[in-house]
Amino acid sequence: MKFLNILFFFLFCIASAQNILPLDTLKLKEAKDMLADDYGNLYIYKNKDFSFTKYDSLGKQIGKMMLTVPYKVQNVQNPLNVPLFSENAQEMKFVDQNMNEIQRLDFKQKFGFIRMAYAEDLQQLWLLDDSTKRLIQYNFRNDTTINSYPFDISFEDLMDMLVYENKVYILTRKHIRIYSLKFEKLFEAPLENGKRFRRENDMILVVASNFISQYVPEKGMTTIFEDQEAQIVDKNILSYFAIKGNKLYLYSLEKVKKAQQQKQLEAQPESLQPSTEKPVEKMEEKPVENTAEKPSDNTLQKLIEDISQVQTEAVEKLIN
Repeated sequence: MKFLNILFFFLFCIASAQNILPLDTLKLKEAKDMLADDYGNLYIYKNKDFSFTKYDSLGKQIGKMMLTVPYKVQNVQNPLNVPLFSENAQEMKFVDQNMNEIQRLDFKQKFGFIRMAYAEDLQQLWLLDDSTKRLIQYNFRNDTTINSYPFDISFEDLMDMLVYENKVYILTRKHIRIYSLKFEKLFEAPLENGKRFRRENDMILVVASNFISQYVPEKGMTTIFEDQEAQIVDKNILSYFAIKGNKLYLYSLEKVKKAQQQKQLEAQPESLQPSTEKPVEKMEEKPVENTAEKPSDNTLQKLIEDISQVQTEAVEKLIN
């Protein structure tokens, strides 16, 4: 039964693919990462030549950057201002909707060695400084350090960082960890092949190689999309994307959600399903008693005592 449920879910996900997006195999070949913004534009990063290319939903190239060193793309949710961080160059740059550089920040002159940088908005950055083991809140618009917090963690296998509502989300090659700004560990869970965080309002997501998970405070990590055959996956506000076999597939969020709900319903144990047969049988075996017709044991005993007393008084009168 469990195998049939998994098979059903897999087939449903395949059927729910809206179409194969028109990006030819040459554009997807050797792609190291792929991101999708909320307008349906796609961004392909290739580690072989450090190229970062933007396409529209029809596969037409909008812009392209040829980078000299590896860069990590934070997110493309705001296509007007896309942040990229390079540990090798110790800098962060921002590009516009046409992939033109609009700003560059050099960390070498002001800080030690920055292992990870997270752009919170268009004014502030959060920086993990390996040389001082500190988390730095930095306003790059006016070049001032707002706060600095001790943060003595291992930086060796760090993949990504996100700061939201006074919580620091750390993604490593094998774990996700959540800390307070006081360096108190609030949560930890194993997570293989995680690549980056994605925040949608209050929802914190982790994009991995072939699945996407959501952090739920009451439950921990919950998988919301998975394709075992995919090499790269991503999502925007409307769809999931998966590259497999050098083809790009588009999945509807609603259809995937319905498939997951159906899978959970069918996987529900039969013992948890309510049954009304047993209570009915009990009611038939033991009918309700009429307390008005059948006196209780105490009442019967009192009647016997009263009758005995009356009989005694009558006998005494006859004797006298």
